[in-house]
Amino acid sequence: MAETVCDGVCRTLQCDMIIVTGGSGKAGRACIAELVAHDYQVANVDLVRSADSSVPFTRVELTDFGQTVAAFSQIDDRISNVTGIVHLAAIPAPGLETNAVTFATNTISTYNVFEAARQLGIKNVVWASSETVLGLPFDTPPPYVPIDEDYPGRPEWAYSLSKLIGEEIAKQFCRWDPQLKIIGLRFSNIMEPHDYARFPGFQDDARKRKWNFWSYVDARDVAQAVRFSLESNIKGADVFIIANADTVMERDNESLLREVFPTVPHKRPFGPHETLLAIDKAKKILGYEPKYSWRTES
Repeated sequence: MAETVCDGVCRTLQCDMIIVTGGSGKAGRACIAELVAHDYQVANVDLVRSADSSVPFTRVELTDFGQTVAAFSQIDDRISNVTGIVHLAAIPAPGLETNAVTFATNTISTYNVFEAARQLGIKNVVWASSETVLGLPFDTPPPYVPIDEDYPGRPEWAYSLSKLIGEEIAKQFCRWDPQLKIIGLRFSNIMEPHDYARFPGFQDDARKRKWNFWSYVDARDVAQAVRFSLESNIKGADVFIIANADTVMERDNESLLREVFPTVPHKRPFGPHETLLAIDKAKKILGYEPKYSWRTES
């Protein structure tokens, strides 16, 4: 069953099962809450059980292809007729494991998710790429600001390299099957409301958060972006930067850039606190509009 709606962006609402990998994590919890609130059937596949017992949970090692296929095909009578995958499971940041473990885990699990979906005929996949593919921590400045999806990825860590490889895998899978949709969301630094208490500590030194151009994204806006991606009728592989509409700083952008990135050209005008990780593409194609800000939520 499916229903198509248009509110400026055409989207199809699926009524069948959506599996969220990594559903016990920060982004995963928010995504599950968002999907359940919009009447999706949802199951959580992770290595760690969530505190939310209302959503079916199965412990799955996604670096094992057999387990991945089994998880997506059917798990007892709770999980069947899967129509979409939200792949958030990963080692979520550099430095949590050795580089080789981070790269292998993230790359193999992403391949397994895409391949399992392809073999099972699941055409709707949304997954967590990362802002880090843009060149974080920007020790070499970007070619321009605001930063967008137009310039090639510049991974500086094994973690970001694993995400860029995932984007390339998605392109090739969608070349093999033009009906497949794999949307990669380049999430900025994900925050929950309790994290906003830390933001005053960023204000005394512009360089504390220069590593991602003072950007962030609320977990609830991550969830919105995931749902809109699932509901989008576009086909093929694509990537979108997902950040909040503003920066983490009280200082204006021009002042910050003069101090920290004085030689970086401006691609277009921008507001005094507008995110410098541009979300124009996500707004135009997905209908993404951030709803939450540390300025009003803290």
